[in-house]
Amino acid sequence: MLVLRKQKVGEYYDMARTVGIGKQDFGKVVANNNFYIDKTLFIKEWWENDDEVTLITRPRRFGKTLNMSMVEQFFSVDYAGRGDLFKEMNLWKEEKYQKIQGKYPVIAMSFADIKDTTFLSARKAICHKIQKIYHKYEVLLEGSYLNMAEKEMFQEVSPEMESYIAADSIRALSDYLERYYGRKPLILLDEYDTPMQEAYLHGYWSEMAEFIQNLFNATFKTNPFLERAILTGITRVSKESVFSDLNNLVVVTTTSDKYSDAFGFTQEEVSVALDEFGLSDMEQRVKEWYDGFTFGKRTDIYNPWSVINFLDEKRLSTFWANTSSNSLIGKLVQESGKDVKMVMENLLNGGTFHTEIEEQVVFSQLGNNESAIWSLLLATGYLKVERHWLDEEMGTEEYELRLTNKEIIITFKNMIKGWFKNYSPSYNDCVKALLFNDIKAMNYYMNKVALATFSSFDVGNKPSESLEPERFYHGFVLGLIVELSDRYVITSNRESGFGRYDVMLEPRNPKDDAIILEFKVYDGEDEKTLEETVQNALNQIEDKRYGAALEARGVLKGRIRNYGFAFQGKKVLIGGR
Repeated sequence: MLVLRKQKVGEYYDMARTVGIGKQDFGKVVANNNFYIDKTLFIKEWWENDDEVTLITRPRRFGKTLNMSMVEQFFSVDYAGRGDLFKEMNLWKEEKYQKIQGKYPVIAMSFADIKDTTFLSARKAICHKIQKIYHKYEVLLEGSYLNMAEKEMFQEVSPEMESYIAADSIRALSDYLERYYGRKPLILLDEYDTPMQEAYLHGYWSEMAEFIQNLFNATFKTNPFLERAILTGITRVSKESVFSDLNNLVVVTTTSDKYSDAFGFTQEEVSVALDEFGLSDMEQRVKEWYDGFTFGKRTDIYNPWSVINFLDEKRLSTFWANTSSNSLIGKLVQESGKDVKMVMENLLNGGTFHTEIEEQVVFSQLGNNESAIWSLLLATGYLKVERHWLDEEMGTEEYELRLTNKEIIITFKNMIKGWFKNYSPSYNDCVKALLFNDIKAMNYYMNKVALATFSSFDVGNKPSESLEPERFYHGFVLGLIVELSDRYVITSNRESGFGRYDVMLEPRNPKDDAIILEFKVYDGEDEKTLEETVQNALNQIEDKRYGAALEARGVLKGRIRNYGFAFQGKKVLIGGR
């Protein structure tokens, strides 16, 4: 991606430079004098930290690929004598770094496009990338740098190569490059976790984890020919599943202080950029839309992709969401139980959520561990850290989280709207019937919605009719928030009167009626018919005075509509008073 060159405050251009969208090659950005924020001091910070293997996790479109291109073109022997790419950058001011530009062999790969639906095709795609790197260094086959056995093995590297050859391929190439250049190589792997996310989504996690573990162990752990390495990705995949033997790995997540301003834009950088483009009057709105990311102690990080698109188009929009795959996030929230959906309701209403965070993502447990969803949402940029503290008594890291900014809130609302649009076109008709107090239409459309959502939206691959209503109605509430949030304040499972209601819609316009919804599952032992279940739900609303909270805020009792929803398997019956 393209980022912006940082300018000193007070330094102006007669004309704003061209914003080139989507450029990920550092050299092209510099050669075309595209608008760019100088991140070259990342090289200095990383080099002087002297860590052997560094994993840096950041959300999508936060400059990982461009920074990796920058690192490659600074160190690689392929760019020897290309100091002109860096002469205007902050790093070039330090003479000792001028002396090491273009001095190292570099093995650079990206897994960003490994998005196959089967393990065999994904494995083949990874092996093909390795083969392309080998082709780049076919000069190694000349002369006596390799013995005959090594030359034969070199020729064996292909998309269909045996697993033992694939696992050792990068380590072996590191050995060959050190012999040829007299220096150990740097290894750069961008978006390392994309194949694993796809493997989880498409059901071949265990095969991919084993393949990647063997490759990474030989490449990054048992590789005596490695100078240093950087891996970037979105998530920190658990040590047990991929990095089992990598005790030399330094992990830099969004909660780490290292490299906190190397990815994304700071407040100062955004202010200067807006000034160059004559958009300083939009600064507060840009902050509301795109600020809020927290990396370590830095709480002023902006989404660079969205800012750069705003500078180009000079309009506010959900640029980031439109370029990122929401498949994994959508799957987890979509198939989650009521607790996750209740938290999501609160977050969409501007609330916060307190939880422990385990930054290592165990993909094989995601479907069974709902707390892992919040860790993943934090890692991927959808949530930001509002507060963080150590519970000294329990020894746990505690976090208070909030949706990151306006762009993220809109993104989630559109995602939820898409779920209902895709799975049940009758959903909007059901909402309209609710607003018009048309109980007959509500029953008709709600049964169509339930039939569709019970089998797809809510239960994923593990349908269970006995559990469906609980999961369904919290999904239904999420849909109401999206559809009616401009007209109602929507809450669920809150105290009022002598109990906790299921769903309450408090009108923003006093001319509209308030609405209370109560959901009940048919109990064959205590209830003879589904109609009796409906009446029990309605009686509960009245007996426990769920409308008390509304009345206390000035809503007349006669302007409160009560509805009972009764569930029996995939059948729904609705009644009202």
